[in-house]
Formats: sequence, C-alpha cells, structure tokens
Amino acid sequence: MEKAKVFYTDFRTKLDVSQGVKLQKLCRKAGIGSIDFEGKFVAIKMHFGELGNFSYLRPNYVKAVADLVKELGGKPFLTDCNTLYPGSRKNAVDHLYNAEVNGFNSVTTGCYVIIADGLKGTDEAVVPVPNGEYCKEAMIGHALYDADIIISLSHFKGHEMAGFGGAIKNIGMGGGSRAGKMQQHSEGKPMVDPDLCRSCRQCAKECGSDAIFYDTGKAVIHQELCKGCGRCIGACAFDAISSDFNSTESLCCKMAEYTAAIVYGKPAFHISLIMDVSPNCDCHGENDAPILPNIGMLASFDPVALDQACADLCLQAEPIRNSQLGDHLSQAGWHHHHDHFLDNNPNVHWKETLAHGEKIGLGTRDYELIRMT
Repeated sequence: MEKAKVFYTDFRTKLDVSQGVKLQKLCRKAGIGSIDFEGKFVAIKMHFGELGNFSYLRPNYVKAVADLVKELGGKPFLTDCNTLYPGSRKNAVDHLYNAEVNGFNSVTTGCYVIIADGLKGTDEAVVPVPNGEYCKEAMIGHALYDADIIISLSHFKGHEMAGFGGAIKNIGMGGGSRAGKMQQHSEGKPMVDPDLCRSCRQCAKECGSDAIFYDTGKAVIHQELCKGCGRCIGACAFDAISSDFNSTESLCCKMAEYTAAIVYGKPAFHISLIMDVSPNCDCHGENDAPILPNIGMLASFDPVALDQACADLCLQAEPIRNSQLGDHLSQAGWHHHHDHFLDNNPNVHWKETLAHGEKIGLGTRDYELIRMT
C-alpha cells in the first residue's frame, strides 16, 4: 500500500484570516472537493462534550466544515450516538439538550443535530465488518448507516482507555449503538447498584432477553441470560445500572473494526484538531488541564494515517508541566515509557488500534505529512 497523504497546518493565522477559513482551506487542499456531495446526506460525526466539560471542539469549527459541505452541494447534519454509561448523553432527549447547552444548534453550526441511534439507543443497523476478526457484524446508529457520506470531525486528546481519542475512536466507538458499544466492551455486562435502584421495573420492560428479575425487590440481572445489549442502562432514570468497562487490546481492535464497518462502501473524510489536549475523554463532566500544547489541524481520507500522524506530532511535543502528564513525569521513581500517552494513562493499548486497522485494510500507518501554511 502506498503512503497515505495527511495534510497539516498549525493554528497561526494572519490578522484578516480566521481559523475557520484556514480549516476550510486545509480540507480543500486535502481533496474534500473530489467527493460528489451534490444532493447527498452528509453525517458530520463528532462529540458534543459532556455537560461540565469545556475541552470539546467549539461550534465555530463545526460551522466551517458544515458551510464547506453546503458550498459543495451536500446536506450536512451533526450526529453522534447515545452513550452506554450514565450521564447527560444516554438518551436522545438528554443528548439533544446537552448539545444545545454546549452550543451546537442550527444557528451556531448551520445544520441540525440528529442522534444517530434514536431515542433510547436502539435505532440501529446491523452491518458486516469487512475482514473482521473480533466482530463479524457491527451494530451502528441508523442515521450513520443512512448517510451517503461520512465526515469525522475529531477533537484529538488523551483517553484513559484507548490512549488517545482520534478519528477511529470518534467513528468506531462513537458510531456504535448501545448494543454496539456493549459488543466492543464485551469483557463485562451490565450490573445493578441496589442502593440506587427504585424498583420501577422500567429496565425489565426494555430487556430483550428476559434477564432482569426482582426476587429481592430490587432489580437483579441474571448474567447467564443477559446478551449485553445495554438497553437497560438507557432505560434506568436513576443511573442504577452500569457496565464494567475494561481497557484491553481487544477493545482497541474492535474500535478499528467498527470504523471499517461504518465507512465501508461510502465516501469518508477525516479531520482532527489537536488542541486543548485534555488527559481524558470529553465524555467526562469535567476536563483537567491540557497535557500538551495546541499543535494544529489535520485532514486525510485515511483514518489510520490521520491518527498515526496526530500521535506522532503529540509524541514530539513538549509536555506541559502543570498537567496530569507533567505530574506523572515529575514523580520520583516514575517508570518512564517515553510515550506521552502511556505516561499520561498507563496500561493503554493505542498502538494496537492502528496496527489492527492497518491489518484489516482500514488504512495505513505509512503516511506523507504535507504541511500547509
């Protein structure tokens, strides 16, 4: 496979040029205009940030991309799937409110928000995974399946499970329905906290496996019957049900496979902004100080190459001292991995994501970085 082209620019601008204009110029330079957008539905897959988190991408950058898509003849919409864990984005009603509060609406971005997997995270399409080793089928948000074109717009940052969050995590994990997210996190199944359970029985009504009983007055999930779809998590209004997440190599590989399934057979373009590089995901209701300086904006047709290029630029950057990464590196006796992602969150497997993505044909880690002023 020949080298992929990854286009890069920093955040420097002239007095009369906004960063939004510079982002549009980067996308044009990277070849977005070669896609036939005319009359097509274009899913701009992104993360709206959890309530209380301030490190997610500003709506201004989203508007720049949406305006460019409309200029090219497309019909853009912003989208994400509901979360598996309790929080402010676990159903479409809360998710849309969350997006509105964080500044994502038709006025600020120029397009509408559609939650891809519906009200309770069950509106999904089951699609084959090309060359899948861990997953033969992927359960993805139906709006992503229906879209003619996928644009991934990612905030590149650290992540406590995947090492970093970039294009592959944005599409693969973010594009999975609740059942799809459970499949990727299949090391564990939902569990009930009896102290939070109100015995409303709503979870049992939603369970498609008849796995929830009330022998003790509180909900109990029989693990041998549970299929791990996660619908009970979305059904519980009291956050009494959660899943035991695990940071494993298989999780990273499954994210790559889900990404391949979502973009298979349709045009896809990927954009990542390395800014406000928080140590953990934007899924948190808070964000710690950045661990690295703002680096720049990147775009490519290849999500593997894009993530590899972003990772390489981050690894070359000087850590910020007053940050989680800086604290770790300054600890006496700290085991230095000489890898900012591992030193930020030990025991992650970020390299496995890219290696598996390359193995299944999602893209290549071999890239040419083309700098734009």
